[in-house]
Amino acid sequence: MRSIWKGAISFGLVTIPVKLYSATEQKDVSFHQVHRDDGGRIRYKRVCTLDGEEVAYADIAKGYELATGEMVVLTDEDFEGLPLSTSRRIDVLQFAPAEQIDPIYFAKSYYLEPDAQGAKPYVLLRNALESSGQVAVVKVALRQRESLATLRVRDGVFVLETMLWPDEIRKPDFEFLDEDIDVRAQELKMAESLISTMEADFDPTEYHDTYREALQEVIEAKVAGKEVIAPPEVEEEGGPAVDLMAALRASVEAAKREREGAPAKPKRAASGGSSRSSSGSSSRSSSGKAKAKDDKAQEGEKAPAKRKTRKSA
Repeated sequence: MRSIWKGAISFGLVTIPVKLYSATEQKDVSFHQVHRDDGGRIRYKRVCTLDGEEVAYADIAKGYELATGEMVVLTDEDFEGLPLSTSRRIDVLQFAPAEQIDPIYFAKSYYLEPDAQGAKPYVLLRNALESSGQVAVVKVALRQRESLATLRVRDGVFVLETMLWPDEIRKPDFEFLDEDIDVRAQELKMAESLISTMEADFDPTEYHDTYREALQEVIEAKVAGKEVIAPPEVEEEGGPAVDLMAALRASVEAAKREREGAPAKPKRAASGGSSRSSSGSSSRSSSGKAKAKDDKAQEGEKAPAKRKTRKSA
């Protein structure tokens, strides 16, 4: 990892110099736009819409468009006069219980590493914060943007979680919230039973990105020159079940069987033997047909072509 920012945690009269690292990364398959015929990369030019001339990056400024369509051009001098903190400080504003902060506010996570001279105060604040069970609410300026953030401890390291401002959180405005939807007590009890049946300790390593893995296999097959087989189509799920209680009860039973490791019950137990015999006979029959077809094809290959095509007048 490479540090992307250097600054200091300001905690009262204590200053802790730190380096900032991105704590997460997108494991995605990246693509380029290319010419379909020869694979050449597609490039874009920065062209002015007024004179059609290509513009150098040094001559590009930031513009704010008004409702009238007019443009307000802002220069570097305009940004220098703004009250954005340039002191590279992470100012601790308060401490609060972690459960009071809605996760919807969190935007991005960063690791904080102490400089050599800041290791002791870093560990001191880390241990105190960890024992208190709280998080530090801080303010920080990153990439020309001032943000609220929290400091918490994970695996012995401070994690800085940048947050959205309250006016950046959209209010849910959906029609069903104003509707009077009746939920029966039996349905609620069955839903709670389903939740308790599926309850387990969360282990993120049990889950993986199946789409990315399948896409990587397609790319590797292309590289190896193999034939790419299209994945089977997945049927779209229908609407909600009409009998909610029956659906919930079936879900609970299925979850219990999966938890206990028991195989799912067949729909018709009595037809198990006949299905096996019929499947065996059908497989023998199909294999016999396939063999006969192959023999006939071989005979056709051995036989000389005696037929002559008749030319039309």
